[in-house]
Amino acid sequence: MRDGFLLDPEVVHLNHGSFGACPVAVFEEYQALQRELEAGPTDFFTRKVARWFWGGAEQPGRLAEARGRLAAFVGARAEDLVFVPNATSGLNAVIRSLTLAPGDEILTTGHEYGAITRTWEFVGANLVMCKPDELAARIGPRTQAVFVSHITSPTALLFPVEEICSAAREAGALSIMDGAHAPGQIPLDLGALGADIYAGNCHKWLCAPKGAGFLWARPEHQGWIEPLVVSWGYREGADFAERHGWSGTRDPAAYLTVPKAIEVHATFDLERARALADEAERRLGELGYPRVEGVPAPFMRAVELPPGNPDELWARLYEEFRIEAPVYDWAGRRLLRVSIGPYNDASDVDGLVSALRELL
Repeated sequence: MRDGFLLDPEVVHLNHGSFGACPVAVFEEYQALQRELEAGPTDFFTRKVARWFWGGAEQPGRLAEARGRLAAFVGARAEDLVFVPNATSGLNAVIRSLTLAPGDEILTTGHEYGAITRTWEFVGANLVMCKPDELAARIGPRTQAVFVSHITSPTALLFPVEEICSAAREAGALSIMDGAHAPGQIPLDLGALGADIYAGNCHKWLCAPKGAGFLWARPEHQGWIEPLVVSWGYREGADFAERHGWSGTRDPAAYLTVPKAIEVHATFDLERARALADEAERRLGELGYPRVEGVPAPFMRAVELPPGNPDELWARLYEEFRIEAPVYDWAGRRLLRVSIGPYNDASDVDGLVSALRELL
């Protein structure tokens, strides 16, 4: 499987969760689409990809076809889902469209991705932090929305989002889910999940090219979510896909390659990856580095290291051992996160364990 990726063989890649990695077969289709675009830009954009941005209703095209394939993969209706460059872009559109009154609260946890926490701060939101298992009980009359990650980035935990969404709906609060790490790591059925809004990435665990993500919203919430960029699709009577589907001239090859990524993803041995993540957790635990408490994500583990400088250790892992595994501070604890991609094997875990024995 390692030969099916373009990764540098001299580096131990244990950070798939940050940026993913594109299989050769997917990357070749991506580049073929880019060559096709450059061979005939006008034909590609105005006839093959989509035609609605000239001011009319969307006509069948490759962008709509790719969106349909992705929607089926995540258990959604195509009309409720739009492509965005990444989950951060999709969540920015939502957060910056949300009307917040003085005193309104956004209920969340300390496990969220920092970029989105900064987005909430940018709009002046009153963030109320609580422990994941206290979310449902903490929803009150001032709770405008509950915002959590399906799979957390810093702590690599799988949250019970079905229960959280149900509690939010019962209380009349919005449920906004950051699903950056979910597509390709766990099966998704957005129609049954219970969330009001969900954003996800395709470049991480689905292994699509960088620049492919999605935003999904229930029909009753699509009208107030404004696109970050207003372009040809923004017109009277336009639907969710039309308003968000075109943000000016940009290379759509990453979006169009998502069906190929779904096809290749089906060939991955996901149980082997899960077993290797379990083995990594066990081996690191034997060194005295326990996993962060909670339900772990299938292919990611975050373990606590002894106190120290996280940046220095992260740098030494790469500079001295050519190991990519992020080390960072979270809530005053020094954590190391291991992400197992479809290309990793036991020798990668051996290398990490050996390096940590020497460095710590």
